[in-house]
Amino acid sequence: MFKKILIANRGEIALRIIRTCKEMGIKTVAVYSTADKESLHVKFADEAVCIGPPSSTLSYLSMPNLIAACEITNADAIHPGYGFLSENAEFSRICQENGIKFIGASPEMINQMGDKATAKATMIKAGVPCIPGSVGLLDSVEQGKKIAAKIKYPVILKATAGGGGRGMRVIHSDDEFQKAWDDARTESKAAFGNDGMYLEKFVEEPRHIEIQIVGDQYGRVCHLSERDCSIQRRHQKLVEEAPSPFMTPELREKMGNAAVAGASAISYEGVGTIEFLVDKNRDFYFMEMNTRIQVEHPVTEEIINYDLIKEQIKVAAGVPISGNNYFPKMHAMECRINAEDPRNGFRPSPGKITVLHIPGGHGVRIDTHVYAGYAIPPNYDSMIAKLITTAQTREECIVKMKRALSEFVVEGVKTTIPFHLKLMDDEKFKEGVFTTAFLDSFDFSTL
Repeated sequence: MFKKILIANRGEIALRIIRTCKEMGIKTVAVYSTADKESLHVKFADEAVCIGPPSSTLSYLSMPNLIAACEITNADAIHPGYGFLSENAEFSRICQENGIKFIGASPEMINQMGDKATAKATMIKAGVPCIPGSVGLLDSVEQGKKIAAKIKYPVILKATAGGGGRGMRVIHSDDEFQKAWDDARTESKAAFGNDGMYLEKFVEEPRHIEIQIVGDQYGRVCHLSERDCSIQRRHQKLVEEAPSPFMTPELREKMGNAAVAGASAISYEGVGTIEFLVDKNRDFYFMEMNTRIQVEHPVTEEIINYDLIKEQIKVAAGVPISGNNYFPKMHAMECRINAEDPRNGFRPSPGKITVLHIPGGHGVRIDTHVYAGYAIPPNYDSMIAKLITTAQTREECIVKMKRALSEFVVEGVKTTIPFHLKLMDDEKFKEGVFTTAFLDSFDFSTL
């Protein structure tokens, strides 16, 4: 087992990893930018190293600084968390070359799944259902129009290196194609340094359902059931839950088997997620694979009583998994509490938290790195906490979430708590009748 792990991340996920390491008897090293000097992950780690100024490019994304921090503290492994360098094949390779275990996927696995066009080809070969569309990247608008004529409009143009909804455009006719092509490529080039595009049939009335998987170094892969991530705004998830209210035992078995087949096709090692779009007929299609821990991993942990960070570390250290699939025994739901103003288009609201009261009680979990007096920096993601509730049924879980949200007091900055409270009262949400477009018609003016 590892003696010391450096956490190449910040905020709540860094603190989450530190907690599991302490329980496993593993020493931890926190890294931080000057903007994060007062963050809790810095205070609770065994050691802390400043790796640069507030800009992520000069700190959390600086590979030389992270490797140097690892070397001066004699850490034998790096946990990248999510975001930043967690799915960066070059960073995984550099760790290997420096004799540091990267607690995540190998460079080869990241490359196979990180490029969406390559990932789709890999999944088709493994027999995983994929959305009809281009095979590989598009060469031109004309090629895109020919494919669209074959698979029928509407179609969606996607950036191969994309994420978070950037570099994506829905197209309903030939007349819209050129502008969508130009806009998507420009956006993708600016965001990812890559303007490669591929085309897919646009799935109407979709749900976003993902399967949690774990693979070890010995070829075993299992799934840990699903999460429903359909409540999202501009392709950014706001609420996740498990099991999905749309799921059936038959569909779970099919999707779980498909996810295991996809991960097995690349001999996947580590904790990862295979994401699917599921249409109204419960036909499902591969969307992408995340070769890292997900923000919403606590939802799965709660329904099967399973520490995914601990499992991630054990797998990286060469410990075999059981190979058994797991199925939900409870219902869990996560609300992302962001420092944003939902009344103003979810505008970021950095600043000092003057008052903070965190809810508690049976079946209530909070993952956060903030405290009263903490100044939320404007340099990073606006998520300040994850509120997770667990109960025997979905109905009880929603009631518990509403109660916990009503106790959650954050003053000094705007948060998404009012939005979540209103969502918990929405009849369609309570009935489980929603798609990824649910928030398009949500009335934010009454918050």
